[in-house]
Amino acid sequence: MIFTDKELVVDGLKTYFDTRAGLVKAVDEVSFKLSSGKILGLVGESGSGKSVTGLSVMGLVDPPGFVVDGKIIYQNEDILSLTDKELRRFRGAHIAMIFQDAMMSLNPVLRIDTQMVETLKAHQNISHRAALSQAAEALTQVGIPDPQRRLKSYPHQFSGGMRQRVAIAIAMLNDPAFIIADEPTTAIDVTIQTQILYEIQKLCSQKGTGLLWITHDLTVVAGLADEVAVMYAGKIVEQGSVDNVLDRPLHPYTTGLIKSVPAHNRRGQPLNSIQGMAPSLVDLPPGCSFRERCPRANGLCLEDPMFSTPLPEHNVRCHHPHTEHGGVE
Repeated sequence: MIFTDKELVVDGLKTYFDTRAGLVKAVDEVSFKLSSGKILGLVGESGSGKSVTGLSVMGLVDPPGFVVDGKIIYQNEDILSLTDKELRRFRGAHIAMIFQDAMMSLNPVLRIDTQMVETLKAHQNISHRAALSQAAEALTQVGIPDPQRRLKSYPHQFSGGMRQRVAIAIAMLNDPAFIIADEPTTAIDVTIQTQILYEIQKLCSQKGTGLLWITHDLTVVAGLADEVAVMYAGKIVEQGSVDNVLDRPLHPYTTGLIKSVPAHNRRGQPLNSIQGMAPSLVDLPPGCSFRERCPRANGLCLEDPMFSTPLPEHNVRCHHPHTEHGGVE
């Protein structure tokens, strides 16, 4: 299938939360680019700013959160400059989002056909019959059998995996150029997760949809994404192709994440872990935010590291990148 090349560019995005404890810098100078048909994995520990990044792109950050600075460019237009009315038209039609809990994103008192038809009519001048036909086709694409019957069902009549497929189908309904998926397979068993990941890859390939996949699961990213960006304490600390980042990590934090995967552990030995705790985003330490947990930290780390490119198309924010090794043992 031939599709037009498009890009979503996030440049210097800052999203803060004004709380009683202080100003939480949830997203701090995050930049990345997503192209048509490509899948970018955004990984990191809980609280690293992954979900807030996705919500910021969608214009869904609620008070006390607010976007402080940055640009989100789509087709030469800054999404952050759109009015609320323009954002409602933009969301779903150009960029859609799949949330972690499908039961929270689906209306429990409306049938699936009602929700899908409303989604189509919000962005297209389409008849009810044509909308129903398009909705049934979308359910078929995500592997839901007997779509005509299932359209008349309510969300609670689906299993967790099937509900998530419905959420994916709704996100794909208006053929958006990009989709943001916020850990949509976290609460689903491994067998169903594999099926959903296969459907996602197929849809992105066939329709040329760009996908931002937010997750903490490196094994999912390894088999799904083209590129990966690693977040820590509100910043992207490493970015590059999946093969480069996962096989030859430069940042000590990325190395720690990979070594923490049980597959890297030897039988009878304790699981590897990153020592210490992630810092409070209200009171970040000066310099590198990872330095208090980093085995390589020294006085130089009291200064905030800038992005560098020690290897081709492989960026890292670190004073002491692992440039000498051949991979994670």
